[in-house]
Amino acid sequence: MTKNIFLQMSRRERQIMDVVYMLGQATASEIHARMPDRITDASLRKLVRILEAKGFLSHRKQGRQHLYRPTVPREKIQSEAAQHLLKTLFRGSVSDAVSALIDATDGQLSAEDMAEIRRLIDSAESEGR
Repeated sequence: MTKNIFLQMSRRERQIMDVVYMLGQATASEIHARMPDRITDASLRKLVRILEAKGFLSHRKQGRQHLYRPTVPREKIQSEAAQHLLKTLFRGSVSDAVSALIDATDGQLSAEDMAEIRRLIDSAESEGR
């Protein structure tokens, strides 16, 4: 069994990956400017090198800068994060997890979101999942 990618990253590493996913590709300066919490340039550059060593980021030279891009699809990390949360916080109960997600919207679940959730459930049911 392969190791869960989500669990291989620290909180700060996940924050960096979030920025790179959001931008598609980014320089260290662009990542630094969009980090949700303060971080020194040296710490950021060290974490980017760690993410490269782990195989989550790659880079190419663009002038004097490195342009970083993700090597793992965001959907894979999202799926593994969801599996981890389902297992650890909801004891494997999908209905408890969905209920918590609905509650977390504070009544702001749109008609479009509800229709999409129904479509996903119908699709999963017809596929036998």
